[in-house]
Amino acid sequence: MIGIDVFSSSNGGSGSTRANRVSDSLREVKERMSLKSNIVASYISQIYVTTIGIVMVPFYLSYMGVEAYGLVGFFALLQSLFQLLDLGLTPTLAREAARFRGGAIDGVSLRRLLRALEFMFFTVAGVGAAALIAASSWVAANWLEAEQLTLAEVTRAIILMALIVGLRWVSGLYRGVISGFEKIVWLSQFNAAIATAKFVAVIPFFMYVSASSTDFFAFQFGIAIVELAVLFLKANHLIPAVERTADVPSTRWDFSTVRRLSKFSLGIAFTSSAWVLITQIDKLLLSKLLPLADYGYFTLAVLLASCVPMVSGPIGVSLIPRMTRLHAQGDERGLMQLYRNATQLVAAITIPTGLTLAVFAKPTLLAWTGNGEIAMHAAPVLALYAVGNIILALGALPYFLQFAKGNLALHVRGVMLFLMLLVPGILLGAMTYGTIGAGVAWLVSDSLWFVLWIPVAHRRFAPGIHSSWMFNDIGTIFVCAATAAAVAYSPFVELTTRSTGRWPIVFGLVAAGILGLILSSLGSRYLRGLAAQIWHRRTHVGFKPDAAASKVDVDDGAGTLTRAR
Repeated sequence: MIGIDVFSSSNGGSGSTRANRVSDSLREVKERMSLKSNIVASYISQIYVTTIGIVMVPFYLSYMGVEAYGLVGFFALLQSLFQLLDLGLTPTLAREAARFRGGAIDGVSLRRLLRALEFMFFTVAGVGAAALIAASSWVAANWLEAEQLTLAEVTRAIILMALIVGLRWVSGLYRGVISGFEKIVWLSQFNAAIATAKFVAVIPFFMYVSASSTDFFAFQFGIAIVELAVLFLKANHLIPAVERTADVPSTRWDFSTVRRLSKFSLGIAFTSSAWVLITQIDKLLLSKLLPLADYGYFTLAVLLASCVPMVSGPIGVSLIPRMTRLHAQGDERGLMQLYRNATQLVAAITIPTGLTLAVFAKPTLLAWTGNGEIAMHAAPVLALYAVGNIILALGALPYFLQFAKGNLALHVRGVMLFLMLLVPGILLGAMTYGTIGAGVAWLVSDSLWFVLWIPVAHRRFAPGIHSSWMFNDIGTIFVCAATAAAVAYSPFVELTTRSTGRWPIVFGLVAAGILGLILSSLGSRYLRGLAAQIWHRRTHVGFKPDAAASKVDVDDGAGTLTRAR
């Protein structure tokens, strides 16, 4: 932390200089507090959204049935595949908003870029939705293997899916603006409100109106309209109004701005497209290969495994605009310090979460759904995907660094390598061994890419840090989390053997997870230091740090420590 003594004097500088130093220090403290607030708000929102999304699933299964829930999984797949049309423009817009806040571009350029992208997004959303509506009958009859739902009901559901996907895709554009302006607290609150409407308010709808799949998607369509309207108003409010002058006659769309950013956005486009393929190729293949009910089991396992990247997601949301701004301001030292601290934070959260889900996969599913058949079918898939998602979450961190520096060429080549490993493995595994084969291919591909490619990215963008990053930032935390899982295993098995209810299982899972988080946090130098600072403040009320206490240790990436203000 930074110590500030506004009452101190200096014989070597003027009052103006001291005032400037105090002003700079206050601004830095405010920015750090803003980042912490953004991360905390993102986490609260993400935990809430994830929790209610998971908690509500047994109610969905009860009212809709497993086969109709398979349609919900197919809907999630369509939303992901629609991101292929983004062409990297949403993250590019978010980056430009962050650069505007850093003083790199002006408000006229940002508003013109938004108008150009709005035109493109609404056009593409309309064409894409129309194409999916036209193909709805064919998809219902030839792709999805429904056994209990009628063909007409599945077709109507797909038509509504097309409309919802188009609206939510355009909403992502405005989320990019809001994120780039670092209004993460507001965005987190809004996301929580929308999630409540989507996941919770639909239960009374099931109870008193209808629980059919068609009516479920009609309800979601209404929510999507409200979501888009609010995000549109908020994003346009954030961008400062531009007074029209002779030099600025109009702020209508200017596609020359899009062309100027095309190299960077196309790099993101490839990365985003590859990411969609990486995370959805298994779901796409299995939606064709499996009956809709079995696909519902697979969807449940993958949904629960997605808790691992979800718990690290808020860090990325808050991290990318801040890293981009630090790079725009030329603060490479601050950028690397933030990167290393974020790595430890992500590792301390994702590793114990993923290991708990993997080691206790079957009891977790049983406690969640209360259905032994679902637990039996989905447990192996959950274990494989949970571990694979740990690796995926950690492997995403170097991407944030490359994104902030505006150079994704190397990342594009890395993603191509990943796809070369993943796609043949998924095809062979899914076609030969079904869901378990897909899970094994996912885990092996993640592991090989992490071991082979992350060192290359670090040599290019953060020379000298890889060994320390792997062993100090991640390795010690992994050992602590694995130790926690091993310690908790025997007591947990004994607890679940003696008990037949779901709540003892929930209690055991929570205890194992908390133990993992505590030991993992102890394995992080950054989190230990943060805890020590908090404890020091609480036990030294009124304490004012001196100049020496206001300095913190920073790892410069080469294994040595320097002292930084």
